Amino acid sequence: MGFFDKLKNITGGVFGGVTEVDDDFFDELEERLILADMGVEVASDAVQKLRDRIYAYRLRGEEQLKEALRDILALQMREDETAMDLSTKPSVILVVGVNGVGKTTSIGKIAHLLRQEGKSVLLCAADTFRAAAADQLEIWAERADCQIVRQYEGADPGAVLFDALQAAKARQVDVVICDGFVGNIVVKMSEGLAKAITHMIKGVFKSSVTGMLGGLLAKRSFAQFARTVDYAEYGGAPLLGLKGLAIVCHGRSSSKAMTSAIRMAGTFVRKKTLDRLAETIQENDELTRYSRAL
Repeated sequence: MGFFDKLKNITGGVFGGVTEVDDDFFDELEERLILADMGVEVASDAVQKLRDRIYAYRLRGEEQLKEALRDILALQMREDETAMDLSTKPSVILVVGVNGVGKTTSIGKIAHLLRQEGKSVLLCAADTFRAAAADQLEIWAERADCQIVRQYEGADPGAVLFDALQAAKARQVDVVICDGFVGNIVVKMSEGLAKAITHMIKGVFKSSVTGMLGGLLAKRSFAQFARTVDYAEYGGAPLLGLKGLAIVCHGRSSSKAMTSAIRMAGTFVRKKTLDRLAETIQENDELTRYSRAL
């Protein structure tokens, strides 16, 4: 079922026999747009524009409201602004972004769309750092009936992309979609930068007698700062959105980091953090409404 089919089925109940256009009507319409796979910001913007148009033109009745919403969505989804240039063969689409923003899911949707247009597609699993990233992409490849090139976890992403391009040329593939790895590059760069700064500071302190005296006086403060920025002191971060407690740790966590992660989990349980978070979300009307819609 396509987006517009979902939209027709989901919004039908909102417009059917509408007698009063009030805040409840707009809230329900926004929820149903989100349920039709429309982004939250886009849905909210469309509803606000519909609200303005209704009050400006005094629209009433099911047909007038439907027509106004269709016009608004048509303006938001103009095809002439979203067309991709896929004239080269193979064309390459590199999808990048930080972890958790939906790169892999978007790749699956793009691949499905291109397959419906009759193009052959090959997916490249270049995110070799995130756990199970290639497995997730392989599931999307099966769903969209695409080919996939992948390697083992920790492999050189550039080598994976090179293999994918060679395979695409040999198999006469129309489009290669590459799952990027920018999020991991940012993480690794931050870790490397922290180590480089630490090394430079030590070099400055050791360069002279005055520097060594200053370093000796500041030693305790630097040790406290080092503990503050050391991931091993925390161990990991809670994975939200689950009904249970899960702490996500670094792939190369030391025994100290794992101990800290276990200690963090214990703190969460003792302080009933998840229960308090759930209560806070329930008390927030906006969050509750969006969570029901999603």
